[in-house]
Amino acid sequence: MKKYNIINNTVSTFVIAAMMMTFIFGCSGSMNLGTTDRTYNGPYKKLGEGRAYAFTTLDASGKPIAIGLRMSEPALKGLPIDVPHDATGWEYVLPLPKEATSLGYDHVGIDWNPKGHLPDGIYNMPHFDFHFYMISQADKDKITLKGEDLARAHKAPAPEFMPEGYILPEGTEVPRMGAHAIDPSAPEFNKMPFTKTFIYGFYDGQMVFLEPMMTKAFLETRPNTTDRINLPKTYAKHGFYPTMYSVKHDAAQREYVISLESLNYN
Repeated sequence: MKKYNIINNTVSTFVIAAMMMTFIFGCSGSMNLGTTDRTYNGPYKKLGEGRAYAFTTLDASGKPIAIGLRMSEPALKGLPIDVPHDATGWEYVLPLPKEATSLGYDHVGIDWNPKGHLPDGIYNMPHFDFHFYMISQADKDKITLKGEDLARAHKAPAPEFMPEGYILPEGTEVPRMGAHAIDPSAPEFNKMPFTKTFIYGFYDGQMVFLEPMMTKAFLETRPNTTDRINLPKTYAKHGFYPTMYSVKHDAAQREYVISLESLNYN
């Protein structure tokens, strides 16, 4: 896991669709699900030969119940096959819709790793890291791992803030991210092939991102999975934290959906 280049994608020109949604629902980026729940979308960004965008879903009372991202089927085509000269992958930044500002997240980062990353033999295959960041891009830029910052990046959280069963190994620190806490009981660390996993990110002892991570090959199977997330006893910062995460294929919309679900305020 190393520093990623940022691809500054411009907002896609799906203007007509956005205008129609605004006309129908009275709020740009919103989507009526046919129930009392309502989903709000962030701006589209180009990804591969398709697009990606972040979203949040609120219930009838306005309580958030999910936050996630969607990628169109063509987004898995035309992705870079080589790595940047100074990194192992490419970062695509997805702004969140304004309706998600109170959740405790700042933006979503899609990291495409065409040749995987360390540890060798575990994650060295083409895959995506989906980072749900709780810090701004400006704060990410301050994570350099240079000098004393390396110790800050690896500083472990207090035990009550570490998710159940997770550890923070040496060497998982990444510039503009922080350190990566892993679950040693995950299949990929127990002689099983890596398909998907869930990682927590820390910097200076504080949780800074949540990270569903999965192979491109797994997404291409058009999965429909929901998994429980191991949780800490408590959280250092108030916000809406998931207890489940899902990876699904929406056949009607021809999109892949990665979402943090069953959000609880802590």
